Amino acid sequence: MGNVTLPTPVFVAGGALCLVAGYLIGTVAGPDTPHRTTATVVSFDSKTSQLCLEGDSVKNEKDVDANGVLCGTWSHSVDATKPRKGDTFRFVSMDTSGVKGSEPRSATVIYGTVER
Repeated sequence: MGNVTLPTPVFVAGGALCLVAGYLIGTVAGPDTPHRTTATVVSFDSKTSQLCLEGDSVKNEKDVDANGVLCGTWSHSVDATKPRKGDTFRFVSMDTSGVKGSEPRSATVIYGTVER
């Protein structure tokens, strides 16, 4: 069996993805998560995975609306507890805005879990 050599960009991208995943897991599931990553669920639509949060921790987020609510697509594991209005939710959000084709698009992805 011969040696397999990955191109440098693939190797670097894979390493960066591992670092981001580790950071997100540590931030969301870590035992000493700061209070600023906790918010209250305003709504959740399970058909579209649209999650909306409110509270002090979302006020400075890029895509927060005039009412102080942050909405985005919830990214979660298969066995995650579905959020309900009023639940306390520990989260990290990521702005995935960009240009698709010739149209700019704005998108927020929310990673997190319901606190029990």
